[in-house]
Amino acid sequence: LEVLEESPLLPQKSSFQIVQCNCSVHECCECHVPVPTVKINYTLLMYLKITSGGVIFHSPPMSVQPINVVKPDPPLGLCMKITDTGNLKISWSSPTLVPFQLQYQVKYSENSTKNMRKADEIVSATSLLVDSVLPGSSYEFQVRSKRLDGPGIWSDWSTPFTFTIQDVIYFPPKILTTVGSNVSFHCIYKNENKIVSSKKIVWWMNLAEKIPQSQYDVVGDHVSKVTFPNLNATKPRGKFTYDAVYCCNEHECHHRYAELYVIDVNINISCETDGYLTKMTCRWSPSAIQSLVGSTLQLRYHRSSLYCSDVPSIHPISEPKDCHLQRDGFYECLFQPIFLLSGYTMWIRINHSLGSLDSPPTCVIPDSVVKPLPPSSVKAEITVKIGLLKISWEKPVFPENNLQFQIRYGLSGKEVQWKVFEVYDAKLKSASFPVPDLCAVYAVQVRCKRLDGLGYWSNWSTPAYTIVTDIKGLQRFCELPIRGPEFWRIINEDNTKKERNVTLLWKPLMKNDSLCSVRRYVVKHHTSLNGTWSEDVGNHTKFTFLWTEQAHSVTVLAINSIVGYMFLKAIRRSSLILNLKINFLLFRTVNIVQSLSAYPLNSSCVILSWMLSPSDYNLMYFILEWKILHEDNEIKWLRISSSVKKYYVHDHFIPIEKYQFSLYPIFMEGVGKPKIIDNFTQDDEKHQHDAGLYVIVPIIISSSILLLGTLLISHQRMKKLFWEDVPNPKNCSWAQGLNFQKVPFSVF
Repeated sequence: LEVLEESPLLPQKSSFQIVQCNCSVHECCECHVPVPTVKINYTLLMYLKITSGGVIFHSPPMSVQPINVVKPDPPLGLCMKITDTGNLKISWSSPTLVPFQLQYQVKYSENSTKNMRKADEIVSATSLLVDSVLPGSSYEFQVRSKRLDGPGIWSDWSTPFTFTIQDVIYFPPKILTTVGSNVSFHCIYKNENKIVSSKKIVWWMNLAEKIPQSQYDVVGDHVSKVTFPNLNATKPRGKFTYDAVYCCNEHECHHRYAELYVIDVNINISCETDGYLTKMTCRWSPSAIQSLVGSTLQLRYHRSSLYCSDVPSIHPISEPKDCHLQRDGFYECLFQPIFLLSGYTMWIRINHSLGSLDSPPTCVIPDSVVKPLPPSSVKAEITVKIGLLKISWEKPVFPENNLQFQIRYGLSGKEVQWKVFEVYDAKLKSASFPVPDLCAVYAVQVRCKRLDGLGYWSNWSTPAYTIVTDIKGLQRFCELPIRGPEFWRIINEDNTKKERNVTLLWKPLMKNDSLCSVRRYVVKHHTSLNGTWSEDVGNHTKFTFLWTEQAHSVTVLAINSIVGYMFLKAIRRSSLILNLKINFLLFRTVNIVQSLSAYPLNSSCVILSWMLSPSDYNLMYFILEWKILHEDNEIKWLRISSSVKKYYVHDHFIPIEKYQFSLYPIFMEGVGKPKIIDNFTQDDEKHQHDAGLYVIVPIIISSSILLLGTLLISHQRMKKLFWEDVPNPKNCSWAQGLNFQKVPFSVF
């Protein structure tokens, strides 16, 4: 075969292309002429050249246009299914791509218990609907194709496809919908080769709950309809993520069922603009729709030029946004760059083989969801003059809106118990407020947010800490007393060596007394011969020195981080004692303590009482010493007010031991003669009487109240018994008119 493309000129023999032919097939010759797709509309000239026995024969020339003799491939992907309206839908796919539209010829046959039918239809679509479908029927169909407009050749028939309809037909067989919607199922039921009347069909949910008949509708003689209003989300039951809807006759249910998927698509999308105003991050959780197997989720959005509409709606023109699943189970989507005042309407689209669902849209303006950077340069200190916790900070550069601030503070430690202080004045860059303990270290953090309430709180700033400093301005706030701690001295005389050792004792200083932080104690000496020197005793509260000169003054200093304060000063010879000075020279001639008695109340308390004689000296207070007699154990002491004449000493007293009690009167001029007793007072009747008053008096009062109550109750009972036989004039006719108050009577 020689082929030539059509030419306006007279074709030359050398212009033809030779194609070999195969003439051994079906008593005819087949010649395959290659035609490029771009030349399918060309016209080809051809003739057949036959050589036989050395003789050459030529057929008459003929012209052919390839597009007019195209034979398509058979259609593919044949499929049958019941539609939502109860029809049978036959569908297929187009064959290999051809440069023109196709028409299709469909032939199918129906075989049912009622009838058999055949049909042959030509359609231009790739599907065909067959109505009047009955349960238990079987269908077989084939499809072929041909050029729709113009000449062409029919393709071969496709492979036959067979489809058998079950005894129960649900349409639609599956429904995917959202919470709050209304949906309906239709059903045709066949039982023992007989179609059940629609009036005898009942519906069940999961074979556990019968659906009320008020939700039924009769569509036809054999079609029943059930409607589910205002649906709730489907609760997964094991591997089943749907509700099974059963169509049954009055007595039994078929094992086939329809599937109802109800999804809660109320997905919350939250967005946050960074403190530099350069990007917006949106997050959302897919937990509400994780039970829908085979679904894919996609965030779609539409950006308006300015702000948001009052009621956000899904825009027909939208763009998808890539979101990435995070470790916390949330999806995160990044918008960058952003338009601060544009409205971003966004929603989540759920794609599934049963259809697509959209979550309710939300609209976000990046400028309204800013999370500012935390305040910087945060400082915390205890103010010197007014004793408050002061916090200062610098506001972030963005946003430029007015900001409110939150301050949280607490005692520094592993687990800080935070307290919050609010600052609503956007112009302030510092705040001061009282705290309970000015001598503690506080941790402080600050965060900010737009004053109009839009956006988010920033992260907390880096913690700032107060520094404990000891300054004179804190003296009034740490409640430093005018006097130092309670103190005393013990003088030990060695007659053989003619030496005196003085031991100074002082109570440990509490934190408030020590201006927050005592570092150490220093004892400063001054004598007329040796001058002045100091000794560091560390944190001890006891110090012993040798008394060698007639005049020896001693000062005890408490040293903190800034400066030392004088708490105690002792002078050997002085006619006047002021503040914290004490005279070591005893006024042995001043004896104002006439008697001292000690009465043991129990093993933990001893009552001491004493009597004083008049004196011209100014009594300041008493010092009481006690110890176990004849033992070199530690002497215990305490300071007692000058106005007290009886004192309860609380300690651990051993009953079989003897104790020595010494009472020293302390005057402005010096220390008076002490009163010393070496045992408990034997005549303790008075003490027992005094101590017993605290027990006897409450007993007497309680007994008196009880006795008074008993007398009142007895009086009421006697009165009731006495008047029991006296008639009531209102109830006795013979007693009416008598005045019982004037009638004389006697009681025996």
